[in-house]
Amino acid sequence: MISQIVKIHQSVFERIERSVEQWLPGLLARFVFGSVLLLFFWQSASTKLEGGLFSPSFGAYAQIFPKTMEALEYDADKVSAFHTLVVLLGTYAEFILPLLVLIGLFTRLASLGMIGFIAMMSIVDIFGHGLDEKSIGALFDRFQDGIIADQRLLWIFPLIYLVVKGAGVVSIDGILARMVPQGERGHQTV
Repeated sequence: MISQIVKIHQSVFERIERSVEQWLPGLLARFVFGSVLLLFFWQSASTKLEGGLFSPSFGAYAQIFPKTMEALEYDADKVSAFHTLVVLLGTYAEFILPLLVLIGLFTRLASLGMIGFIAMMSIVDIFGHGLDEKSIGALFDRFQDGIIADQRLLWIFPLIYLVVKGAGVVSIDGILARMVPQGERGHQTV
């Protein structure tokens, strides 16, 4: 009796998996990421530019280098070229990487970049802005509202999926892969 139930269960879900595995998981991972985080990152990036693509706002320095700005008595004219470069590259990353993930172009690399970006953002929040223990949260506790341990873990899960499995056939990566002759593709899926 139990073996029959297991066989039916496996048969049904194997059919479902085969029918969607090439297109649905990657599409859903990109949809979830985009619907939850695309505008968050774009809004954040838009606050970091002032007067053009090469003019970081004061707030950008304060967000990304809070301890440095404090040491410089909040005088943005005293920041180094290195700090400006980091702020600009981080700002561009906030615009470009989420878009690449959403449209499925260079998805694995863009997702890996977003994971790194979120990790760096979390480090700055904890050590730069002094996020308290309650806000940081903890894994396997009964509270689900920790900004770092809970929220950001959920942010990176679809990105990890995309790094490992790719965007799927319903993506620009999928279109580009179909344009490359079968023998030149290798064994990797999009």
